[in-house]
Amino acid sequence: MKYLLSVLFGAISYGVLSTIVVLAYGQGYQLGEVVGTQLLTGFILAWMLAFYTKQREQRKARTAPNAISSVTQAAAAAKALASKLTWKSRVLLMLSGMPTAITGLLYYHSLRYIPASLAIILLFQFTWISVLIQAFSKRQRPKGIMMLALIVLFGGTLLAAGIMEDGAAQFNWIGIIFGLLSAVSYSLFILFSGKAVPAVHPAYRSAWMITGGLLLVFILFPPMFLFNGLIWGQLLVFGFLLGLFGAFIPPVLFAIGVPHIGEGMAGVLGAAELPVAVTMSALILNEHVSMLQWVGVAIVLMGILLPELKRFKGRSQRTMAA
Repeated sequence: MKYLLSVLFGAISYGVLSTIVVLAYGQGYQLGEVVGTQLLTGFILAWMLAFYTKQREQRKARTAPNAISSVTQAAAAAKALASKLTWKSRVLLMLSGMPTAITGLLYYHSLRYIPASLAIILLFQFTWISVLIQAFSKRQRPKGIMMLALIVLFGGTLLAAGIMEDGAAQFNWIGIIFGLLSAVSYSLFILFSGKAVPAVHPAYRSAWMITGGLLLVFILFPPMFLFNGLIWGQLLVFGFLLGLFGAFIPPVLFAIGVPHIGEGMAGVLGAAELPVAVTMSALILNEHVSMLQWVGVAIVLMGILLPELKRFKGRSQRTMAA
């Protein structure tokens, strides 16, 4: 249960980000300042965790009994080798962390043009985009339950976005495009991040990945807020909240919970981000979300759940047969 709750709270943390960004925009802050302070906060917190993890590992090594078996020594040596980072591995992790920074830039920029409740729905299109990317890379068409899930997701998106009620003409297409691009970027992040030096401790992986994202953002948006005094105002509060809930808490909680519950269940629990973001938009930003849109949100969640329910049913049947 604690691992399930870990992933669930990580997803909920992601759900509050869009509301914080809109509030920051309302105070006059710009995209580079918002994303820059978020990643800077996440960078500091991630490296603090990595340093703490290293110190804890060193304490365990010093307090370990001297007389240990050769098997234990070999296991410890293998673990140390797996956790050792070469510069090639560091660069690979930094490159793997850049798509998440790009996702933040695209997603937050879409919030300039469209409501937060719509932006999060567009970001969640990564579910079917990921399926298409994998199908294209493996040259296999989605079949069966996956095709049904894609159809359900598409129909739910039309309802949740309000297109069925108000038509497509009311929406700012610049925001729509950036929202969909953020979904593509997030799909690529999911595809590459899990394959980048998986043997390394999650604390070190997260620290180097967020370092890559921070470097990219600072190249695209030079951090003038560090020198003009802007960071010592409300920007610091917004940046800290975004860094805490977006760049630090979710990766740590996912690293704790996902290995124990599996990626499929993690994907299901991760869908909690969608209703949380829409609810926050309605309650705090006073965005109008109609009953039909809430139905669309529920349908989108159903589309996300369908493939995992199918796999769960298959596992249950195999267990009963055994």
